Amino acid sequence: MVDRLQGNKVVGIKQTTKAIKNGKGDVLYVAKDADDKVINPLIELANNNMVNIVFIETMSQLGKLSGIDVGTAATLILKE
Repeated sequence: MVDRLQGNKVVGIKQTTKAIKNGKGDVLYVAKDADDKVINPLIELANNNMVNIVFIETMSQLGKLSGIDVGTAATLILKE
């Protein structure tokens, strides 16, 4: 597994949702242990906008991969 997600990215539900709605999403990383009420609408939005989805085991792992010191439910790699 990689140590860090490469490329321009946004972190968090609000920022990833906004970026996908604006057509900027390339790959969405979602933590499996995040609250379903929070991530299910984001996953549906990603599917509707043909954004690839990768699941990470925990929010803590996704936070580390995203380069932050706290856990996160979602990180989006932006199109170049």
